[in-house]
Amino acid sequence: MTMPTGKLLLHPIDKISLFLIAIFMVVIGGLIIGDKTCGSECFLRKGPRIKSFSWQNQHIGAKDQAFILTFDRPMDTASVEANLVIDPPLPGKFSWAGRRLAYTLEKPAPYGQTYQVQLSEARERFRQQGKPGEVMEPFVGEFQSRDRALAYIGTQGEEQGRLVIYNLTQQIKRILTPDDLVVMDFEFYPQGDLLLFSAAPQGRGIDGLRELQLYTVTTGINNGVDNPTANPPGKVQLVLDNEDYQNNQFDLSDNGEIIVLQRVNRNNPADFDLWMLKSGDKPERLKVTGGEFSITPDSQTLAVARGEGIGILPLEPGAEPLDFLPKFGQLLSFSPNGSAAAMVDFNTDDANLRYTRSLFYVNNQGVQKELLNTQGSIVDCEFNLKGTMLYCLLTELVNAEQYKEQPYFAKFDVKKGTMVPLATLSDYQDIQISLAPDGLALLFDQVITSDNPLFNDKLTSNSGAAIVGGKLWLLIPPMQNNSNTQVELKELPLVGFRPQWLP
Repeated sequence: MTMPTGKLLLHPIDKISLFLIAIFMVVIGGLIIGDKTCGSECFLRKGPRIKSFSWQNQHIGAKDQAFILTFDRPMDTASVEANLVIDPPLPGKFSWAGRRLAYTLEKPAPYGQTYQVQLSEARERFRQQGKPGEVMEPFVGEFQSRDRALAYIGTQGEEQGRLVIYNLTQQIKRILTPDDLVVMDFEFYPQGDLLLFSAAPQGRGIDGLRELQLYTVTTGINNGVDNPTANPPGKVQLVLDNEDYQNNQFDLSDNGEIIVLQRVNRNNPADFDLWMLKSGDKPERLKVTGGEFSITPDSQTLAVARGEGIGILPLEPGAEPLDFLPKFGQLLSFSPNGSAAAMVDFNTDDANLRYTRSLFYVNNQGVQKELLNTQGSIVDCEFNLKGTMLYCLLTELVNAEQYKEQPYFAKFDVKKGTMVPLATLSDYQDIQISLAPDGLALLFDQVITSDNPLFNDKLTSNSGAAIVGGKLWLLIPPMQNNSNTQVELKELPLVGFRPQWLP
C-alpha cells in the first residue's frame, strides 16, 4: 500500500502530543529566560514569605497601635522576633495567632517620620529530614506617621481673626477662612481633613459673641498628610445659622459625627438648652441645662456641670442621667479611652480646705485619687494616649492680697500619684494648652492684650480685653523621668492664639 504524496496524515493522538510539546517548550523557555534575569531563586523559590503587611504604604496616627504580618506558612516565632527590625526603632510587644504576627507599639509612633520594617533570616517552624526549616525570603515594608501640624487663630496682618494651619513637617502655612469672618473657637475632625469652627462677621468685637454661626472648612490635609490635590484647602460650608438662636459653646465628638452646643432663644433669653446636631440631620434639643460640657470619647454620652456636680447622660433627648458625681465642680478632660477623667473639687464642703481646690483622677472602677491640693488655679489638664500621665497647666498663689498667680506646667503619674514640675511661666492670661497626639510636645499660647479702644472691634479675650498679638510655644518634656534632663521651651515663628494639634 502506497501513501499519498504531499500530505502528512496525523492521527488525533498525534495532534494532542504535538500541542503539549509546544506548551512545554514555551514554559521551559520562559523559565530559562527568567533564570537569566533574576536568578534561579525566581522559580526554585521554596522559603517562607510574608503575604501581607497591614501598614504597607499607610499613614498612621496615634490611635493606630499595632500592625500585622501574615506569613504563608507556620513560622519559628523566636527566629522572627529576634530578626524583626524597625527603623527608626519603635518598642513594642509580639503576639501570635497561627501564621499572623501582631506587633503592638508601647507608645505612639512619633509624627512626621517614615519607618521601615525589615525581616530576614527567620525560619519556618517545621524541620525537614532532621534539618532546620527553610530560611524566609528577605522582606522590607514601609509606612509613615502623620505630618506634625497645628492650627491657630491669627492675630496680626492678613491672618487676624482667621484660621491658619501650619504643617511643621513640610513647613507649609495656609490661611483657611475668609477675611470677612472672625473665628472664635474651633476643633479638628478626626482625620484632620476638616475643621469645625464658630465665627461672627468682621468688626463686631465682643458683640460678635451673640452672632456666632457654625462652619466647616477643609484643611488641605488628607488622612493626616498634606495633600491639597485630594483635599483643596479653604472650602467653607455653613453648618448652623443663628437666625432664631444664639450659638455659644460647642463640642465635637471623637468620631466626628455629633456636635453638641449650647443655644439661647433670641426672643426668650430664659430659654437656653443643649442641642445635638448629627451629620445630615436637623438640630435636636436635648432638654439638658447646665454649664460646661464635654462629649465622652465613646461619642455616646455627655458630661455636664449641673449645680454642684458632674452629670453623665446619654446623648438622647430627655434621657435620664446614668451617673452623677456631686463632689466635683469641673471636668477638665477624659483619658483617650474614656475610662478615666481629670476633675476639680472646689472643697466647698470642707471647712479645713475651704478656699483651696483639688485635682482628682477619677476612673470607672470607682477610684477617686487626689493628685494636688492648691490655693492657686487648676487651669487645664490633658492625658497622654495611654492615660498614664496627666499634663497640667496650674498656677501658684504668690500674693494673696493682690491675688497674683504664677503659672507653671506639671506632669502627674496617675498610678503613683506623683507630680513633676516642668516649667514656670512669667505671666498668665488666657493660656490654652494642647498635647501632641504622640505625647512628645505640649503646645500653648501667650495672649497679648490692650486697653486701647481702637482695638475693641477686633479680637477679644475671654475677659473682654482686645487681643493684639499672641506667642505660640512648644514645651518638650524629657523623654525619661530624669531630674538632670532639662525641659525644652521653643517659641514658634507664628503669631496667634488658641493653638491645637492635628489629631
